[in-house]
Amino acid sequence: MVKDNPMNGIPVLHAEGDCVARAWENALIELHKNGCRIKTEYDKPEDPPSIDATMLITIHDPTKEPVIHKDFPGGPEDLQEYTMEVCEGIKDHLVRRADDPEDTRWEYTYHQRLFKYNGPVGGSLDQIDTIARKLAATPYTRRAQAITWKVWEDNDCYDPPCLQSIWCRITEESGERFLSMNVRFRSNDAYKAAFMNIFALVQLQRQIAEKVSAATGKTVRVGRYCHLADSFHIYGSYFREFEGRFLGALSKRTFEQRTMQLEDIRDIMEAARPGILEKARAMTR
Repeated sequence: MVKDNPMNGIPVLHAEGDCVARAWENALIELHKNGCRIKTEYDKPEDPPSIDATMLITIHDPTKEPVIHKDFPGGPEDLQEYTMEVCEGIKDHLVRRADDPEDTRWEYTYHQRLFKYNGPVGGSLDQIDTIARKLAATPYTRRAQAITWKVWEDNDCYDPPCLQSIWCRITEESGERFLSMNVRFRSNDAYKAAFMNIFALVQLQRQIAEKVSAATGKTVRVGRYCHLADSFHIYGSYFREFEGRFLGALSKRTFEQRTMQLEDIRDIMEAARPGILEKARAMTR
């Protein structure tokens, strides 16, 4: 049952956990308990209003097991495909030409916006490489960030990016170097998308740490991950599925039974790579 909103506006909620699976689960529980009711642009007349909040999720150690929550809507192959889309750009060829009104392909991929950001001047910019170079030169810089939003396109396009920015910084603790990462979404489907978003972006965090390690010759480990969503929501159209599958599992299974280790499915994910690459190559629209 959603409580009455105690503040003037959208509630601001915080969830945290020692690992990805626990933090995502805690965020959904907190959202369901304390989010507000609000309509969306995608509702059908019979749909109840969504549950929504501004949410900050803190994951203390994104590499700690268990990483995988069994109740995210998808399987190992889906998780691998999405991670390859974000981190390797296997679907960048599906992005439309902005100057061609007849081109009906995708407005963007996150990989394309992060690794091949095309502005009005300057050509294609690899923002992830820029983050790594800045951190290698000055680990404590506050300027190591990447953005996705294109003001000249995204305010009026049909499907603008939900992920808005990535910000990184390195700290040294007890002789070890850690790369912390902050991620901001303007809109984030808490149940259907957020787990895969977080998982893939943690893999990107690992990539950046490895780039800095290679550039400096000093090991950089993955540090804490913060995920801020301006609108962290559960659509009313799938309340029944969420309450039956996700909430129902909380009382029937232990946390260990609701989760699994990434290492237990890594071989399945890696084995899926050739098929995923062939599927992506075959996609044209």
